[in-house]
Parts: sequence; structure tokens; C-alpha cells
Amino acid sequence: MSKHLLLLLLLRLSLVIALLSAAAPGSAARSRPYAMRISCGARQNVHTAPTGTQWYKDFAYTGGVPANATPPSFITPKLDTLRYFPMSSGPENCYNINRVPNGHYLVRIFFGLVPELDVETSEPLFDVSVEGTLICSLKSGWTNHDEESFCEAIAVLTDGTASICFHSTGHGDPAIIAIEILQVDNKAYYFGPDWGEGTMLRAAERLSCGDDKSKFDVDYDGDHWGGDRFWNYITTFRQSADRAIKVQTAIKNASIAPNFYPEALYQTAIVGTDSKPDLEYSFDVDPNKNYSVWLHFAEIDKSVTGVGQRVFDVIINGDIAFPDVDIVKLSGGLYTALVLNTTVPVSGRALDINLYPKNRHALISAIEVFEIINAESKTVVDEVRGLQSLKRALGLPSRFGWNGDPCVPQQHPWTGADCQLDRNLNRWVIDGLGLDNQGLSGVLPNDISKLRHLQSINLGGNSIGGPIPYSIGNITSLEILDLSFNNFNGSIPESLGQLTKLNKLDLNGNSLSGRVPAAVGGRLLHGASFNFTDNKGLCGIPGLPTCGTHLTNGQKIGVAIGSIVALLLIATCLTCWWKRRQNILRAQRIAARDAPYAKARTHFSRDVQMARHHSQDNNHHHNHNHNHTRTAAENGPSLLS
Repeated sequence: MSKHLLLLLLLRLSLVIALLSAAAPGSAARSRPYAMRISCGARQNVHTAPTGTQWYKDFAYTGGVPANATPPSFITPKLDTLRYFPMSSGPENCYNINRVPNGHYLVRIFFGLVPELDVETSEPLFDVSVEGTLICSLKSGWTNHDEESFCEAIAVLTDGTASICFHSTGHGDPAIIAIEILQVDNKAYYFGPDWGEGTMLRAAERLSCGDDKSKFDVDYDGDHWGGDRFWNYITTFRQSADRAIKVQTAIKNASIAPNFYPEALYQTAIVGTDSKPDLEYSFDVDPNKNYSVWLHFAEIDKSVTGVGQRVFDVIINGDIAFPDVDIVKLSGGLYTALVLNTTVPVSGRALDINLYPKNRHALISAIEVFEIINAESKTVVDEVRGLQSLKRALGLPSRFGWNGDPCVPQQHPWTGADCQLDRNLNRWVIDGLGLDNQGLSGVLPNDISKLRHLQSINLGGNSIGGPIPYSIGNITSLEILDLSFNNFNGSIPESLGQLTKLNKLDLNGNSLSGRVPAAVGGRLLHGASFNFTDNKGLCGIPGLPTCGTHLTNGQKIGVAIGSIVALLLIATCLTCWWKRRQNILRAQRIAARDAPYAKARTHFSRDVQMARHHSQDNNHHHNHNHNHTRTAAENGPSLLS
């Protein structure tokens, strides 16, 4: 075989291997995950060193003010701007990003400080929610702790959008430097049957044991499908009671689906010593919560060469979570990654992890702890649209903060909107609307009928005008309707008679007119309390003027149409009569013009008739004589004889 042919075969073989590798799951040819990074307050796209990560200019927000930024931590991306939300923007402000593919996402928010504000007196304390679920609350002193400069959660996004909201608590203005929405594997951090769309995982702790520097996945050259997690470093749990080890040896089974941990995570570890062979780590948590604990191991200690040489129990909050852990045995070999996961209910304020050795010293490479959060049910979409239509029609000021979901997080509902969980729908609905005495104007939109679960509407004491929407009669659950002291005009719609549950109707102090619908007045017989006073044009029920000639708008329209029809009929009849009269007059004029000829013709006809009568008379006389002669002749011989 020639040298050239051999080279050609080798080239083709290399090409086949490359194609097979590209088709393999988890290979470099796998499509890159969706990633959206926003530099809040930025007017143009930004790239940050050392990785050249791209951050998109600011968009998709509600309210807020762009400003220069002071990063509170070395962890924070090196960005120069932020967006903060003063109370004038309202208590709830959101970023709503559209066209996000459905899937699992790591959502991370970096907090900032406004240079002009005194942090000592106005350290911003606020809440953060993702898709209506509260994921973190900033606590006093967070600016002094690097790892508290951001908030992170694993969430499922299913409706093509990502909603991230910031809720003021009255302690400073929320200020955000950056937002990341990074797609991860759809099975990422599967922890058991409760995992899925109904839950979120809030990152409470993530440690790279034995490392000497905090890093992101990208700094480790990690797979993009891992979500670019941040790993805080820890070199020792107890000073001089344990030690850190580090190797450069390749680690097997590290960056594989679904979590794609970076290989470098397993090249460092903390290991016990002869004087203190066990390892202990404790950190603060919120009580009465469930936590998903992920422990990472790889046997990188050169003194261990096989199965059974290092065995220990993993004890969490006093209970044995994993007995007899043999890293080499469970992982399948030396320098091979092993991940153990368990769910721990915590009633107190501490989570204690203890690795108690049975043979040799304990060893661990990394720790992850997530708070398991039940994802909030959202508000019925149609009812959200109804409130948004009301917001536009009444021109609600920013101070109301009607952004995000009206009912969740439950700690921050929309001002004036009362919510109730519909357990059949597993969705929140709006059952009360209280916006009285808020200085509102505009008109009520027909879309108010989308709030079909309303039991109470109180819009009294505003300056709302226009007619009362007919569609309000479709809210059959309505019990209280207070529109008093506004500028409503026109008539009371007949549809209000359909509200069979209505027991209080207050329309006092408006400019309504016409007859009160009989069906509405009939509700008084069922003990309902109605107030129609101070509407000079209303009539038709006890306590109001009798209607007499007073007509409702509908009746007025009917009378107007009838009058128009009558006028048209009269005009038609007059037109026909006029045309007939003209024809008669025309005939008379023609007759008058032809009168001499007609008179002569009449005389001639009379003469002819007279001549005919005279001739007939002569003939009759002649015939009579002739007959008489004939009779005499016939009778003659008899006389002679």
C-alpha cells in the first residue's frame, strides 16, 4: 500500500471518528443552551473580562432609574451600571423577558449599590421572586458578605416568559446590577418524586473544598449546560484539624448529564488528619424547611489505592444519611467522581454535616445545599388581563406597582386586589377590588367582566366617568357594588338585574338618569340595600321621582326612531298626494284647451241622434198606416157581403 493511500485512509478514519464524537451525547457539538444576561442600566451591550462574557443592554423592565453602580463584592460582574427602583416606581417592579424556550433554568440576580446613597443608613433590603415565587429576602448586613451579593435558583419555565420581580419592604430602594437566565439540562438536580415544575431549588450554599479561590463554572472551563454555577472556596473546616489536597490528574465521570459538574471541582478536597480524622461543617438555614443536600467526592489521595481503604458514614443533623461510604467502590475507581444526594427536613436554624470515618480519614470535594421551595400557583391569565385593562383605563399611578402577578408572592399582592386560591383550578383568582378614594379618573372598561370571581367592587370617591359597563352584569358572583361619588352618567344598565347575589348597590353621587330597571328595583324585595340618591335624573322606584315623561336612554332612542319613521311615512303620503293632485290639474288644463272642438262634436252628435229619432218616428208612422190599410182591406169583403 502506498504512503499516499495510507494517509488518505487515516484521514477518512479521523473524519468518521470526529463525526461519531460529534453525535455522542454530551459532546462539544451539542447545541449551546439558551443564555440571557442583562446588564441593568446599560445603554449598550457589554463584554466582561476575562472570559469576554456578553451582557445585553437593559430591557424588559417596569419602572426604575438607571444609575452608576458600586459592585458590593468581587463576585459581582464588573459592570458599571445598575437599575434601582425608588418607591415612586411602586412597591413591585419586574423584568419580563419573552421568547424564553421552555425548560429548566438557573436564574441569578446580582445586587448593587448606588454610589450617591449612604449604605450605612440606606442599605437596600428587599425581596426577590421568580415567576411569582419568593426565592430570597435580603437581610441586614448583606453588603458585608460576598456570597450574599447575589441570589440564585433553579426554576422551570413553561410559558415562554421569565418574570423576575423586586418587592420593596420599606428599607431602601432595590438596586440590581445584572440578571442571568441560563438554561440547564431538563433533569438537572433531580432529587426525588417531588422534583419538577411545582418546585424550585434556591441555592443556599455551594462550596469547592480544598480550593484557594472562588470560581464560576466558566473559570473551570465547565460545560455550558451546567449553568455557570458559582463555587465559593473553603480550604479548611477547622483550622489545623484538617488539610487540603490538590491534584492535576484527570477525573472520570465528572462533566456528564444531567448536572455537568466541572472536572476541576474534583481535583481538590479537604481530608481529615490523624488527630482529627472526621470532618464537620455547619451553616445557618431558615427553620422548618426541606433542603436538598449534594455531596461530591473523588478519591485523589495517593495513599489510597483500592476498595475498602477509606470508609466513613455521612451524618446530617444527627441522622446517618449515607452509611459506609467507600468512594472507590461506589464511584468505580480512583480519580472518579461520585455524587450523593439526600433531602433533609430541618426544624432548627442549623444544618450540620459530619463525615465520621470507620477506616482512615474522611474526605470530601464539594458541598451543595438547596432550599426546596414549592412554586406558587399563578393567577388565572384572563383575570390578570382584566386587571391590566383596568390599570390602563383608570390610569393607575406608578405608586400602585401593578407589575408581575397580582396574587403572588403572597407576601406582596397588588394594592387593592384581594386574592383567593381556587383549588379546583389550582390558580389564584381576584375576589375583591378595593380602590376607593384613590383619585382615579378615566372610565371602567368592558374587560372588567374578565374578573368573573369578584364578590366586591369598591371604586367610591374617585372621578371615574362614562357609563356603567353593561358587561358588569356578567360578574354573577358580585355581592357588593359601590360606585358612589364618581362621575358616572347615562342609565343604569339592565344587566345589573342579572346579579342575583347582589345585596348592596351604592350609586349615590353620580350623574345617572332614566328609569331604574325593574329587575334591579325588584332586588329591594329580597332585602338588598340600594342607594340611588343624588342622581337627579333617576326615577321609577320608591324614594325617587315618578318617571312620567321621563324616559330612559333606550326609550328615548325608541321614541326618536319611531318619530323618524312616522315623519318618513307622512312625507311619503304627502309626496303621493301632491303627485296625484298635479296629475288632476294637468288633465283639467288639457280639457280646457280642447273645449271648442269638444263642443262642436257634441252638437253634431246631438243632431245626428235627433235625425235618427225623427226618421224612426216617420217609419213608425208609415208602418202604422200601412198596417191599418192592410187590415181594412182584409176586412172589406165581409162587409160587402
